[in-house]
Amino acid sequence: MLNTAEINSLIKLLDDPDQEIFEHVHQKLRSLGGGAIEHLEAAFTEAFDPLLQERIANLVHEIQFGLLKNDLKLWIHSGAFDLLQGALIINRYQYPDLDEQKVINQIEAIKRDIWLQMMNEGSPVEQVKLINHVFYNIYGFSGNTTNHQDPQNSYLNQVLETKKGNQISLAIIYSIVAQKLDIPVYGVNLPQHFILAYLDEGSQSEFESGILFYINAFNKGFIFGRRDVDMFLKQLKLNPDKQFYEPCSNTDIIKRVIRNLISAYEHLGSADKVTELNELLEIVE
Repeated sequence: MLNTAEINSLIKLLDDPDQEIFEHVHQKLRSLGGGAIEHLEAAFTEAFDPLLQERIANLVHEIQFGLLKNDLKLWIHSGAFDLLQGALIINRYQYPDLDEQKVINQIEAIKRDIWLQMMNEGSPVEQVKLINHVFYNIYGFSGNTTNHQDPQNSYLNQVLETKKGNQISLAIIYSIVAQKLDIPVYGVNLPQHFILAYLDEGSQSEFESGILFYINAFNKGFIFGRRDVDMFLKQLKLNPDKQFYEPCSNTDIIKRVIRNLISAYEHLGSADKVTELNELLEIVE
């Protein structure tokens, strides 16, 4: 491993006019991975040359993006059990230096505030009404209807700060909180929408008949039934496929988050971000 003086000497060569030297130095620093970031960021604050600053910023992003891809692959290969972890990995795309513990603590606080008001024997509908009360009335979460295409709607830290999100980000936070309270609420991958299902865990059958009702996290936790899903699919002229009614995997949820981000950045004309997010999509597909 290179020492600090050697790393700093390499960084100084990043603005070398000789393309071959630049490429060599770039690759060498990139191969150091996360260990080079601290040195690069320190050099960035001291650099006055715009070219050097740009090259340092690009290199830091490349290293961070490489680490993110590795983390996403690890998450998939280890079974994708933790939805919050998967969402935080995607969050790192825009916010690589985020204090993730803060996000975890914010979600824990919502869970605690619901738990403190929870009756032991509340019915499923009563449980959801209590979650809705805390989530929408006390915390003030709502669907971002005025700026639905904004990519910030897909980043958990932003949704927790602004209390505004899209269908999937609100559903992710809602379902994570519910599951932390041992309430069986899971995501359903509906076309052009994303909803939640409350499972009857006493039912030994496959999901289909074991769903008590559905929840619309984008619309203040509105509770509805299977017939409403039938109607929605009819409007979209889609056949009532089993996957539109039953809980989907965490991988499917993260795939949907990435697709939303691709659509948002296409809308903004951010071609580089679209290319990178398509690389992330390939990992989860």
